Amino acid sequence: MPKIASASYQDRAAFAQEILEAIVPKISEAVGVAPSALETEVTPGGYMLKTNASLQSESEIDDASADRLAAALGYVFRQDSVLVSRFDDPKGKTFYVTVSFPKDTLDAKTAQSFFEKADATKKGLGGGYTAFADDQIFLNVTDEAGKPYSGLDDKAFLEGLTQTAATFAPNKPEISQSGQVNARFVGNDWEKSAKGEDYVKALGGADAPVVKALDAIEGDYARHVEEAAKRYGWK
Repeated sequence: MPKIASASYQDRAAFAQEILEAIVPKISEAVGVAPSALETEVTPGGYMLKTNASLQSESEIDDASADRLAAALGYVFRQDSVLVSRFDDPKGKTFYVTVSFPKDTLDAKTAQSFFEKADATKKGLGGGYTAFADDQIFLNVTDEAGKPYSGLDDKAFLEGLTQTAATFAPNKPEISQSGQVNARFVGNDWEKSAKGEDYVKALGGADAPVVKALDAIEGDYARHVEEAAKRYGWK
């Protein structure tokens, strides 16, 4: 689909909402998580200074279930990785900052504008963010050696976002929270593992019933993608 790179945020968000309703509950059920236990939204999500429509889920499930769900979502949607985070874990080692906007003012345009301004204020803040409602959340994610991908220590990370919020108009967001979170990526290297082997392993292996169920769901997802490509002119 050569034209999908230029697709509008509105079209991407509409498709994401369609998938949220038609596919996500099936994936959730396949890994044993009741759809009613998930609160999922289509929200702006940022990566490397670009904002896209993304699916963000909240749920009170254990870590093992969360990782299985992440692997299942990554497998069906062919994602490089899915971020799993737990904000109530006292042993969390990843620093986070929540930037809160006035009610009903954090849309994709505003999120992207803040994202760009943050990186211009302090290089390294343009790596990524997630959003829920009117909260834009930045994680100072580290590699296996504990080195932040942003290149910033936690103090500089917070200072940069604080400076950005203080000068961001007209919304006037505030730093509402900061602290430590348990965050990790569940992923698959599609260049080395073209069949999603890393996800498959996390789900119990190629012969596991859940993987076979997800293969069928992936077929449904592919049909939605094909229909959306025709509808929005992505081909």
